[in-house]
Amino acid sequence: MNPDDAQLEARIDHAFRDRSLLARALTHSSLLPERPELTESNQRLEFLGDAVLQLVLTEALFALFPGDREGILSKRRAALANGTYLARLAREIGLDRELRFGTNEEAAGGRERASALEDAFEALVGAVYLDSDFSEARRVLLRLYGPLGERLAVVENAENPKGRLQEIIQPLYGNNALRYEVVGTEGEDHSRIYEVAVFLLERRLGLGRGSSKKSAEEAAARDALTASRLA
Repeated sequence: MNPDDAQLEARIDHAFRDRSLLARALTHSSLLPERPELTESNQRLEFLGDAVLQLVLTEALFALFPGDREGILSKRRAALANGTYLARLAREIGLDRELRFGTNEEAAGGRERASALEDAFEALVGAVYLDSDFSEARRVLLRLYGPLGERLAVVENAENPKGRLQEIIQPLYGNNALRYEVVGTEGEDHSRIYEVAVFLLERRLGLGRGSSKKSAEEAAARDALTASRLA
């Protein structure tokens, strides 16, 4: 057994019975021309793992958000299953260090490519599924994600801080309780920096700076979301 493989198994909390599945999940297609004894890369496992991942997330989000409509659930699933996010999960478990590339792909920075990491993560999910069953694949995936509500809050805050802040404030204070106000500017017209504050009624929640009013407002909302001033 490769010691690195054993460490990866420990990080995902799954010991493979069929170790060839793990080896295949870690094999990038660029390695095949250099290793004639290898007959398959991780591409087919990626196809399977994507389907397993989608079902696990769909089932979990359906249970976690019983009041959400289909469109919102789909948006949330997409946020947790897009390539950038899967590449992040791959790095969290050290999958980037374990992948096996061909010489040229390695030299070209393949180990850092988000697409390669996304594919490998999905392939690993597919490998776990084939090595066991859907229940085990679900357990492993949900353990790697951790609390989905917390994951989503981080993603939604980063992607749409104004919308997320409005979602929190509206049920408690109504539609018009938030306002954004430019409190300062600096620089010449062609390189102006705006400073914007966001207020809940008359209480300032956050402060942000940006090269446009919109970006400054988003920064102010993000500051409010992370500064624990919403209680």
